[in-house]
Amino acid sequence: MTDRITTTQAQVPLSLSPDTVTPSPTRRRRRRRGASSPVLNVFLILGALLWLIPVYWMVNSALQPERNLLANPPHLFPDAPTLENFQGVLTDSSFWSAMGTSLAAAFLTVTVTTICSLLAALALARFGFLGRRSLIVAILVVQMIPAEALFISQYRMLDGWGLLNSVGGLSLLYIGGVMPFVVWMMRGFVSGIPEELEQSAMVDGCSRTQAFMKVTLPLLAPGLVSTSVFAFLHSWNEYTLALVMLSRDTSVTLPLWLQSFQQGLRGSDWGGVMAGSTLIALPVMIIFAFVQNRMTSGMVSGAVKG
Repeated sequence: MTDRITTTQAQVPLSLSPDTVTPSPTRRRRRRRGASSPVLNVFLILGALLWLIPVYWMVNSALQPERNLLANPPHLFPDAPTLENFQGVLTDSSFWSAMGTSLAAAFLTVTVTTICSLLAALALARFGFLGRRSLIVAILVVQMIPAEALFISQYRMLDGWGLLNSVGGLSLLYIGGVMPFVVWMMRGFVSGIPEELEQSAMVDGCSRTQAFMKVTLPLLAPGLVSTSVFAFLHSWNEYTLALVMLSRDTSVTLPLWLQSFQQGLRGSDWGGVMAGSTLIALPVMIIFAFVQNRMTSGMVSGAVKG
């Protein structure tokens, strides 16, 4: 008995020796990926820096006086940084008026789009009804129509309803423009959540509404955040539609407000343009800083199903 135990103990180190174990193909691939990751990281960092050059130049120009902006060669760094451009923007009453218009349009667009897209996505993903496939195809076809092709009909529609130069009319067009894509996006999030979770909750005594509110809705949080951010960006940065529908100087959005720095034959106030652009981009940066984790989890939701 002692001889058998000794023989077994002597064989164990040999069977687990690194020299006798042949690396599997999976381990080889992992080693190759690990060896190339530093090079890949360098390229990714260089690409990120390349994309940040316009943002840096915008902030750099906003902090320089007018005489430095037109200098040759250009100043790559603010030699004498100043806040005069930002002060000129913040003391302009038209900036705050345009800010209010953009915020109101964005709020209406995000609120209505998020609620309607959620209900539509639930209907398309959870229920079978007559014309369901046709509705899905129609959503895809609507996205293929160029926005410029609808300007005349949209203008006449708002004119007939008395909604020109109003936040409600502009928000209505924003909602109609972003709704097809948001519904399609939200449908993917809803389809990624197993329906069996709701059925289990209903077996435990919940109604269908309670099962949705307690089980499905919390799991849809990343999708709601992603679609809300997309709808916000669509309304916040839109220019051409607002240019056609808003003809009064007192009712303009922030992208249209930037035209006020164009002073005809006297040229353009590029310092004011860059300072205004920086302030317009600031809310977007703040939103992304708060919701980036939710958006990242939302992009991969449904990849692994429980």
